[in-house]
Amino acid sequence: MRRRLAVLAAVPLIFTVAACGSADTGGTDKATSGVTVTGNVGTKPTVTFPSGSPATKSSFQVLNEGTGAAVKAGDSVKAHLTVYDWDGKTNPLQGSSYDSQQPEEIPVDTQLPQVLRDGLTKVKLGGRLLAVMAEDAAPAGQQQAQKQPTKIFVLDPVSMVPKAPADAPKAAKGTETGETLKGVKVVSPGGDKAPTLTTKTSDKPGKELVVKTLIKGAGQPVKPNDYLMVHYTGKIWGTDKEFDSSWAGGQPATFELTKVIPGWQEGLKGVPVGSRVVMSIPPDKGYGAQEQQGIPANSTLVFVVDVLAAYQ
Repeated sequence: MRRRLAVLAAVPLIFTVAACGSADTGGTDKATSGVTVTGNVGTKPTVTFPSGSPATKSSFQVLNEGTGAAVKAGDSVKAHLTVYDWDGKTNPLQGSSYDSQQPEEIPVDTQLPQVLRDGLTKVKLGGRLLAVMAEDAAPAGQQQAQKQPTKIFVLDPVSMVPKAPADAPKAAKGTETGETLKGVKVVSPGGDKAPTLTTKTSDKPGKELVVKTLIKGAGQPVKPNDYLMVHYTGKIWGTDKEFDSSWAGGQPATFELTKVIPGWQEGLKGVPVGSRVVMSIPPDKGYGAQEQQGIPANSTLVFVVDVLAAYQ
């Protein structure tokens, strides 16, 4: 559902190694690695590396404390992120959100490697953090099996991401419309239970985005720049293969509508909060001609989505 952002796709370890929270980062706010950072906060930094082998111990250093609101554990922040691989040779730049001028949304939670979590909670909005994430940040037993190059992160927190309302419903609430999507079956069991989506069909998918409202909520229509809280299940048209589901994880997803695939941006705009919709998304409004995390290239995607909250 969420678009793969170029910077984060280049450094999957930042979000995929959930157990990094158990690694010992030394509890220091000084990056003793000899790495230096130049450039003003708010501009793309330049990183200079010392000669010799990369650091083997993770650490962080607050380069500029900032003057805005303090970042706390449990917050989500928008931050400009610049990432290097420290290989001791060419030390290549992996990406920077300054190139697109689109800061990344970073949840400061237990899914974030501990050295980054510890460092971010020492800075304020408008500050700058340097973090070295070395092999010791990997969970025990994975340090040799999945060895990664030492990473250098420069993070500039820009703003807080608004929090979802605590009183949001657990499933769609509203009036059933009787609408259907040809070739797709959705069973709504009622209450707070997940709907069942079936996409095994011999019908050919349409070439245009199709959105059908199954349950119409009574809330405000979704605006293009809203943050959303939703429950959803995604399958591939014709195969009934499920590739993603927030229901399976037990927690609704939250995101900024502008940060997801075009089919979601267009399909959910104007939908009243509380609604359940089913969407057939053609490849040009989904993941296109590239395979994406087990989704074949040029796939038509089908989602059933409960819009639980919209907020800014």
